[in-house]
Amino acid sequence: MNDYERVANVIRFLDRHHTEQPDLHQLASAAGLSPFHFHRLFSAWAGVTPKDFLQCLTLEHVKHLLRNGDNVFDAALNAGLSGPGRLHDLCVTLEAASPGEMKNGGAGMQIEYGFAETPFGQALIAETKRGICHLSFVDGHGRNSARNLLTSQWPNAKLNRNDARIAELSAKIFTQVRNRASRPTLRAFVRGTPFQLRVWRALLRVPSGSLTTYGRLAQAIGQSQAARAVGSAVGANPIAFIIPCHRVIRETGALGNYHWDPIRKRAIVGWELLSPNSIGGEETDRIRATAA
Repeated sequence: MNDYERVANVIRFLDRHHTEQPDLHQLASAAGLSPFHFHRLFSAWAGVTPKDFLQCLTLEHVKHLLRNGDNVFDAALNAGLSGPGRLHDLCVTLEAASPGEMKNGGAGMQIEYGFAETPFGQALIAETKRGICHLSFVDGHGRNSARNLLTSQWPNAKLNRNDARIAELSAKIFTQVRNRASRPTLRAFVRGTPFQLRVWRALLRVPSGSLTTYGRLAQAIGQSQAARAVGSAVGANPIAFIIPCHRVIRETGALGNYHWDPIRKRAIVGWELLSPNSIGGEETDRIRATAA
C-alpha cells in the first residue's frame, strides 16, 4: 500500500465516521500505521500534520475558500482568458490541435508515454513534441485500460513507452516548490471543441488552493446559462491535475464528483491548499490557529 492509498483510506474512514470525530489513534489505525508513523506519513506526503490536513477539508473551510476564490478568480480573469503564456501555478501553455489533426487522429504523431507514481497514485502520462497530451490515474482498472483511453484519444499516433522520461515529467508536474519563481513551466497539447477549449483555458485561471463552481465558470466564459455544458467539458478534460478540473465544486460547498474518484479529488484539494506555492498555502497558519 502506497502513501496515497493510506491517505485515501483515512478520508474514507472519516466519511463513515464523521459524526464521531475520530481521534489520531483511530485514524492511524485506518491507515494501518502507528500514530508516530501516521504523523510522519502526512509530514512527508503533504508537509503538514494530519490534523492540519483534515481541518482544511471541512465543509466550513471549503465554503470559506469558495467565497475567497471568487475574488481570486476574478482577478485572474482580468488578466485575460485568451492567448498563450503563464496561466496558473504550473505556468502552463495550452496549445490546441488543429481540426485536421483531430480528424486524422494524430496520424504521423509520435507520443511518448509511461506510468509513474504520483502523490495521488499511479498515473499514465503522455507527451508529444508540442506538449503533454494526456494524464490519467490508473486506479483499479489496470494499465491496459489506461493505455486504451490514451489510444482512443489519439488512435492513429505512434506510441513509444518511456517510463524513465515520464518519471522525470511526473516529478516536474507534482513537485511542491517554495520559491514561486522556480515553478516549472509546462506545455500542454490537447484536442477539443472550441467550447471545451474555452472552459479548459478558464480552468487554468483558477489558482492552486482556490476553488470555483460550475456556474461561476460558465459566467467566466460568457455562457452563464450553460453550467451543465460546462460540467460536461470539465469532465472531458484529457489532462488531469494540469488542467485543474478538481478545483470546480458545487455551489453548496460539497466537493462533488470527480472522474478519477471523489476521494482523490479531496486529497488533491487538501494537498494543494496546504502547498507552499499555492494561494491556499498562505492559509496554513490560519487553519492551524482555527484547529488549535
